[in-house]
Amino acid sequence: MNIASLITGFSGFLWIAAVAVIVLVTIRASRGQPLKKGGTIVVIIVIVAIIFSVLSAGLVFVQPEQRGVVLSAISPKGYREQALEPGLHFVVPFAENVILYSTSKQTYTMSIAPEEGSVYGDDSISARTADGQQILVDASVIYSIDPAKVIQVHIFWQNRSGDLVRSQARGIIRDAVSQYGAEEVVSSKRAEMAEAIQTVMESKLAANGLLMDDFIIRNIQFSEEYAQSVEQKQIAEQLAQQAKFTVEQRRQEAEQARQVAQGKADAVVIAAKADAEARLIEAEAEAQALEMIAKALAGNDELLSYQYITKLAPNIQTMLLPSNSPFLLPLPQSGVTTVPAE
Repeated sequence: MNIASLITGFSGFLWIAAVAVIVLVTIRASRGQPLKKGGTIVVIIVIVAIIFSVLSAGLVFVQPEQRGVVLSAISPKGYREQALEPGLHFVVPFAENVILYSTSKQTYTMSIAPEEGSVYGDDSISARTADGQQILVDASVIYSIDPAKVIQVHIFWQNRSGDLVRSQARGIIRDAVSQYGAEEVVSSKRAEMAEAIQTVMESKLAANGLLMDDFIIRNIQFSEEYAQSVEQKQIAEQLAQQAKFTVEQRRQEAEQARQVAQGKADAVVIAAKADAEARLIEAEAEAQALEMIAKALAGNDELLSYQYITKLAPNIQTMLLPSNSPFLLPLPQSGVTTVPAE
């Protein structure tokens, strides 16, 4: 409680006390028991009450979130040109009156829901899009009174700033919606539309002494017929996307199968080439070996006999000598006795 309120309360108490004393003096006088100096007491209380009443009428305390407009009977314009800033002020008692305005942020809501909006009932904005669809827009405007323009607001709107916000918002929203198609309003262009509305609103409100803080599109509602058509279109698009996905999946599977088959075919070709090259190398090696053997055997018959003997089975214990030899000789490592040849 500020000092101006205390003085106002105290002056009221003094007037009550003065009335009580007057009543008491009157009763005592009617009973033949006059109150000593009762008249003097009444006069003193009344004078003090008048003084405090004058003080209370002249003292004004402005809260930090307020500004005061002084209506003056002694000013040529009928008001002071400067608003009262926060703090304690003194005005001419009974000749000047102060009207306080809040500079705090306020929200004006226009909604289809009866109890959500600033106006009871359906207060949504009906608008038509560029393609002729009718929509209902729920919106909120957050604003405040410009402290430097409180006098202007009082002169033109007083405490009806909400009416200004409502009328400006409805017209600006309708104009903005008419620039976009129905699908753009709810999807790709919604943020752009809200920004455009806020820009115009800021300019309009500023011209009337109000500060625009934010603009919010709370909801956009279409007619039932259009909502159904949009839903059907979305279903069709989803089915088309699903079909496209299925076709792509089948294509990828076919491509994968083709690549697997190609890989197998390439593997067979590579294996065949490798086998052919191996056989060629083997043949060349055998040819070179035979050529070397042929060179080694040329003019050396005994070496051929030796090669023949080495190829005999391990259990052969005798050695054949040339036909002109009368003996069969034992192998050097076997230790077998020779037998005369027939």
